[in-house]
Amino acid sequence: MRKAATKIFTGSRIRHQRDRAGMTQSALALRLGISASYLNQIEHDIRPLPLPLLGTLCDIFAVGADYFSDTEETRGIQALREILADPVFDTDAIRLDSIQAAMRAAPDLCAQFVRLYRAYLLRQEHTAAPLVGAAASSHARHDDAPDRVEPYEAVNDWVQLQRNYFDEVDRTAERQFEMMRLDEGSPREQLTRYLLDHHGIRTQTDLGLGQRGIMWRMDRRARTIFLSRILPAESSTFWMAQALGQIEHQAVFARTIRRSRLRESEARGLARVYLTNYFAGALLLPYERFRVTAREVRHDLERLQRHFGVSFEQACHRLSTMQRPGSEGIPFYFLKTDIAGNILKSFSANRFTQSRFGGPCPLWNIFRAFSTPQQVQVQLSQTTDGALYLNIARTVGRSSISYLDRPRLTAVVLGCSIADAEHLVYSAGLDLNDPRMIIPIGPGCRACTREDCHHRALPMVGHRVDINNEGRGIAPYRTAL
Repeated sequence: MRKAATKIFTGSRIRHQRDRAGMTQSALALRLGISASYLNQIEHDIRPLPLPLLGTLCDIFAVGADYFSDTEETRGIQALREILADPVFDTDAIRLDSIQAAMRAAPDLCAQFVRLYRAYLLRQEHTAAPLVGAAASSHARHDDAPDRVEPYEAVNDWVQLQRNYFDEVDRTAERQFEMMRLDEGSPREQLTRYLLDHHGIRTQTDLGLGQRGIMWRMDRRARTIFLSRILPAESSTFWMAQALGQIEHQAVFARTIRRSRLRESEARGLARVYLTNYFAGALLLPYERFRVTAREVRHDLERLQRHFGVSFEQACHRLSTMQRPGSEGIPFYFLKTDIAGNILKSFSANRFTQSRFGGPCPLWNIFRAFSTPQQVQVQLSQTTDGALYLNIARTVGRSSISYLDRPRLTAVVLGCSIADAEHLVYSAGLDLNDPRMIIPIGPGCRACTREDCHHRALPMVGHRVDINNEGRGIAPYRTAL
């Protein structure tokens, strides 16, 4: 099942790091113990990067090995393939090897092309939507401004660029955990006592908060944190940890955001919210303790839940952040969706790439999870780029508190490369070498290239549909030859 090692072409990233360090090609070649001409060929992707040089480059530029992998290149290629499937482009004139060459030679230019296409789609949506009152004035302001990426998308891109790991925030939370000794009793009780003793802030339940769609709020004048009574215990603990981060570590969040490329105030505000959430997760699940425990229990999510007193979703999300240089965990992707297929969260520390311009594949086990609430669904899958994954999916969220209550139905999926499957308890009993166990999943019907899929709901964009009425396949849409 394991594929042969892929040749690494990463010339642009080596060149970028060398330029940042102010180092000549000859100087870097000398430190690598190779000739300048050989390094020149590597930097221009004439030759792949030899694996023995990978560790030396990581030491020289103080980056992780994944920086030089093809993960970001794979995501970029997938995004370009989806975009170029739009009928506005002449797809017959663009081959896959041309897209790959463009990503290797000019990744920044390709990223700007993706940004431009997003702005184009955003303008299309605003033009098509009926506008009334305040929405119309907002649209007018939008028309006057240059096209831009939506703030939440900009933040998602930034988080993905960091591989969902923020070192200063993570280490700050880890030190706070040790200082507070959160493992010596109930984390909720420890946090309640700490907030009161160090900041004079009380914690109180507000019976009406949940009815207004608010889970918690902080009244600084009354020096009180109000929590909704419908919150599960682990959620209440998480929100108190988030409040602590807001009170004590705004400077850490500000420094992290200053190092980003986020410039709009709305995007920076959303980034602050994200980092506050990140801090809360890192405080309740301190990096090294969590990494070691996860390895010991073979990443059994239920055991991790009980050990640390967190929710299933919190344990899944934390596993997707374990990318501390020199102490990396298994690279996971993490995704959360509602029952309609709307993506609520999406991060990836491996090659997995979710469709950026279409809906998710219905064959994914995250959708099967909705038919078996609170039960773990395990799946082996293969994406259209040939990568194999072990996926774990389950519904998450609170249960109903009354007959008339309508809690949001959501599910999460956590996935890793099949090469790491042996380290997960979820691989027990699976024949990883049986191709019949593998479910082919795609990036959404419009961009998926699998012609024979029985679950296709829409034709491939950019291809003519076969309108022959003398025969019909299982799929309702077939591509004309």
